[in-house]
Amino acid sequence: MASTYLTRTPASAGNRKTFTISFWLKRSDLNYFYFSGGSGSGVYFDSSNRVEYFEYSGGYIAQLTTNYQFKDLSAWYHVVVTYNSTEATASDRIKIWINGVQQTSFAFSTYPPLNFDSLVYNTTSPQTISSGNPLNGYLSHIHFIDGTAYDASYFGETDATTGIWKPITEPSVTYGSQGYFLKFENSGSMGTDSSGNANNFTVNGSLTQTVDTPSNVFATLNPLASLPNTGVSTFTNGNTTSQGTNSSYVNGGSTLMMSSGKWYTEMKYVATSADSRCIIGITKDVSEISRINQDTGSNNTFYRSFNGNKNVQGSDSSYANSWTTGDIIGIALDLDNEKLYFSKNGVWQNSGDPTSGASGTGAITGFTTPASTVNGGYFFFSGSDSNAQNNTVSWNFGNGYFGTTPVSSATTDESGLGIFEYTVPSGYYALCTKNINEQEYD
Repeated sequence: MASTYLTRTPASAGNRKTFTISFWLKRSDLNYFYFSGGSGSGVYFDSSNRVEYFEYSGGYIAQLTTNYQFKDLSAWYHVVVTYNSTEATASDRIKIWINGVQQTSFAFSTYPPLNFDSLVYNTTSPQTISSGNPLNGYLSHIHFIDGTAYDASYFGETDATTGIWKPITEPSVTYGSQGYFLKFENSGSMGTDSSGNANNFTVNGSLTQTVDTPSNVFATLNPLASLPNTGVSTFTNGNTTSQGTNSSYVNGGSTLMMSSGKWYTEMKYVATSADSRCIIGITKDVSEISRINQDTGSNNTFYRSFNGNKNVQGSDSSYANSWTTGDIIGIALDLDNEKLYFSKNGVWQNSGDPTSGASGTGAITGFTTPASTVNGGYFFFSGSDSNAQNNTVSWNFGNGYFGTTPVSSATTDESGLGIFEYTVPSGYYALCTKNINEQEYD
């Protein structure tokens, strides 16, 4: 998605006094995101990670900016903005909801005059949905309502089991002539309007359909975990691809943590530096993902590329085959029995059998989660054990892609979730919130 944005130029104007914007966004970085109606104004995640609605023309005609900052790159945010300049009370003319909660604390608040026609929305100016210049993130369920101000309860609801705010997939709303609903359900035409109005958007760049949704969030790499390092990696493709720098040992760790159950994921070694010194494994301290040398970390257990050795919390020994560019490494983590298995291109190394349970045939053992561990669980991670590396890796946590390349075989996990290159061992699950709820909190 890193070179993508959506555009539409309406053929005619709609109701410029009353409208609603609703969308779900999972950010991949802390750059701008904007849902613009033209002239650079609209709904933004600003440079301070606040949500803002503004209209500017020689000065702020309207500006509402939250005090709260929204920096979580692992979560979906539901943003609803209503504009209704016909309201007698000025503070009712623009309202913002985040994940179903109306925002009432603002850093800036300027409301439009009574019955003021928006200069931004329902005009014939081009509309753009993007992030910075290109889009780098995930989008779902974008609604624009022409002529009605709906609150967040029309588009989302609290899940009775998890307590998480989730989308209403078919809301009972009237879109008006210039309204639209982008579901992104047609992989061949991602800008299709599902409101019945045929107000379709043009996709500029390459928009990839994903199984990561507000109702079931899949793990990605977490760029924030590597920020303390002196050489921060570059994250792309919705934070599933990472390239190390010459001063970094870091490729990144997963956004979601595992504390019990059985988990499966895959990583493709896309590009290697001269000596091919990449490592992949698990860490029980997310702060160690940002260490200058992950090789020394007592909280890490991993598999080396260049010699095939294993390293269990600082102790190195022989294990299996080496691996290099183009190879796909699978991880099966059995936390119920404290066993760890790696596969290379679908073959379990050291004659491992992830379904062997407590006997742990061919498993890596000896890693534990002491009670003193702050996080109380494990994260998947990859990196390098040598400085001056430019290793590039692409993870498939179940989204079905290595970077922008779809997997060829499309197998699923035990619960029928995720899309993987190789067969998922029986009893193992993709790292996503639905599986975490079922595996760890039943």
